[in-house]
Amino acid sequence: MPAINEPKLIAGNANRPLAEAIARRMSIHRGVSVGLVDARVERFNDGEVFVEVFDNVRGEDMFIIQSTSNPANDHLMEILVMADALRRSSAARITAVIPYFGYARQDRRARARTPITAKLVANMLTGSGIERILTMDLHAAQIQGFFDIPVDNLYASPVFALDVRTHFRDRMGDLMVVSPDVGGVARARELAKRISSPLAIVDKRREKPGEVAEMTVIGDVTGKTCLIVDDICDTAGTLCKAAEVLIESGACEVHAYISHGVMSPPAVERVSKSVMKSLVITDSIQPSEAVRSAPNIRIVPTAPLLAQATLNIWNGTSVSSLFDDTTLTPIYESMYSPG
Repeated sequence: MPAINEPKLIAGNANRPLAEAIARRMSIHRGVSVGLVDARVERFNDGEVFVEVFDNVRGEDMFIIQSTSNPANDHLMEILVMADALRRSSAARITAVIPYFGYARQDRRARARTPITAKLVANMLTGSGIERILTMDLHAAQIQGFFDIPVDNLYASPVFALDVRTHFRDRMGDLMVVSPDVGGVARARELAKRISSPLAIVDKRREKPGEVAEMTVIGDVTGKTCLIVDDICDTAGTLCKAAEVLIESGACEVHAYISHGVMSPPAVERVSKSVMKSLVITDSIQPSEAVRSAPNIRIVPTAPLLAQATLNIWNGTSVSSLFDDTTLTPIYESMYSPG
């Protein structure tokens, strides 16, 4: 088998700007040009996905960059077809870089006669010839166990911690990290530990999916600048309601840090009209023009983190080292330099 010289990237249509940003960042790290493989990922008139790879990938270490965001089924199918095309073209190894892993909210049987679709998707990805998964902030950490191949799950909390220390440097003592539900406490606690802040919880009770019947704040948020931490913002109904409850409970300001901005309508409108001062999301899902132009929504790039993780996988070095501030800070120092 030919020697593997450089990592090669191929992108679907879910988030092309992020794929290009990862390639640029890897080029900086490597000191050589790392571009996207020349390929076309198209659809026939009936919606079938078609992939043709124009570059030679025989014996190469391939990385498919694609989030399974809206339309989730189309983008998932693109990954499967790209993987099959690469496998049949004799790629040495295929890694799927999936910044946002769709179907992750279907990770268990909440009621009778319902599927565990996250497991089904894991089986499909593995069966397509993918040998490794790189993702970020899985909705449920146990989804890693659904795969029979290695899964590296990165976290946005170290990047969020850098952002918090930059934008709230003059009032770090007034911050309170808030989990919007009991299930997200571990995620919120991780950020709270990194910025040495206390933790509160908004306990919510649903009468039916999509509707929140009651919310109660557990913890004293009086006079605090609250930072709501969660992994997904879909329609933003729960998020905006939690912000209102925190203000009613005595918080002076509310901001939110969300890993994946799904932002289904009417999320942008709700956030723009809410009491939240700011919503910070990553670009794991390509933001719409409405999201980019919203005055109180800010986007944190994930390309530096994902590029370094991709290089670490290619090099056979530690990916978990990116969980540490000492390793991550230099990657983002141009954005979060002291001052």
